[in-house]
Amino acid sequence: MNIQEVVSQLKEERGGRIVMMVADGLGGLPLTPEGPTELEAAQTPNLDRLAKRGVCGLMTPIKPGITPGSGPGHLGLFGYDPLRYVIGRGVLEATGIGFAVGPKDVAIRCNFCTLDAEGKITDRRAGRIASEESAAVVATLRAIRIPGVEIFVEPVKEHRFVVVFRGEGLGADVADTDPQVVGKPPLDPVPHDEASRKTAEIAKEFVAQARKILASQPKANGLTMRGFSKRPHLPSYREAYGLKAAAIAVYPMYKGLASLVGMDLLGQSATLEEEIDVLEKAWKETDYDFFFVHFKYTDSRGEDGDFDAKVKMIETFDSVFPRVEALRPDVLIVTGDHSTPAKMKSHSWHPVPTLLVADSCRPDAAQAFSEKACLQGGLGHFEAVYLMPLALAHAGRLAKFGA
Repeated sequence: MNIQEVVSQLKEERGGRIVMMVADGLGGLPLTPEGPTELEAAQTPNLDRLAKRGVCGLMTPIKPGITPGSGPGHLGLFGYDPLRYVIGRGVLEATGIGFAVGPKDVAIRCNFCTLDAEGKITDRRAGRIASEESAAVVATLRAIRIPGVEIFVEPVKEHRFVVVFRGEGLGADVADTDPQVVGKPPLDPVPHDEASRKTAEIAKEFVAQARKILASQPKANGLTMRGFSKRPHLPSYREAYGLKAAAIAVYPMYKGLASLVGMDLLGQSATLEEEIDVLEKAWKETDYDFFFVHFKYTDSRGEDGDFDAKVKMIETFDSVFPRVEALRPDVLIVTGDHSTPAKMKSHSWHPVPTLLVADSCRPDAAQAFSEKACLQGGLGHFEAVYLMPLALAHAGRLAKFGA
């Protein structure tokens, strides 16, 4: 029996309300051995004040040394073992834009990219092409036809879009085509098993036709494919935890993941301030027990390698906490799904600073919210799958185990 199954047996239908604030890619690294991380360099008076009231720790998203993608990172936050429940990026993106992924579908998250005359990638995100411009380019790809398969092409946000192949005998175990670096051409979609060979062949033909259609585009003249996936079955938040849960996010992928675990999607926010507007309204007018609020830009600035910009995004994140505190949640959690150090320009395996505030928590000696303070915190060093049990316990939502 895993921890989620134990919690499911112990769950209480009544108890406190929980808010989980997630700054994507929150954890960082110092640029020099003596320097601060992005979180330590940021001015975070509100989070520092909360740290004095609450209890801190460092959270490992999956297992020590394993670098998580955004999907596995959030699954861990939500209490689902990422090694047991594997959800591909394609399904997350498709679900996040409201596309109903069916049993015969393989969903793929795609990025527009910029290719040079030799077919090598010069920009993996096509200059972060604007969503309006990207949507028009996406529409041109709907002309692609491949015998034996139905094809759906939908815009997501900026350089991201979704392709769904629908047909018989389509496996999803196909390698990504993004080489993850510039200066190399996109890779071929290679199947990892015989059941996925047909899917890989269809993907290769899709890319070939797309390259011809996109050839005249100034930025988005190529594409990469990631996260070939089929829809999995996961127990809902109601089934697992007895919670009526809601999600507030800007980016479709995070909406998709929340939807897959049974959270209702609230609002159409474009900024963090608008997300808090939605939270305040729902807090007063609905009976949700759990709110997940996602902030993306700490992660994207880390991926850009821009230390100072990530510091500013952390400060933006900090600025909304007086509004969150004013709601008086019974449990407030502040964390990230993984670390994205600007120094590395990528996700990393480093544990994530985590803060839990509740009347029932045992405050530790932390006087600030930072990697160093969390290293000494009362939550210790724990795996992400234990965050939800901790939240439920502090909210008075778990019965005693055993006699």
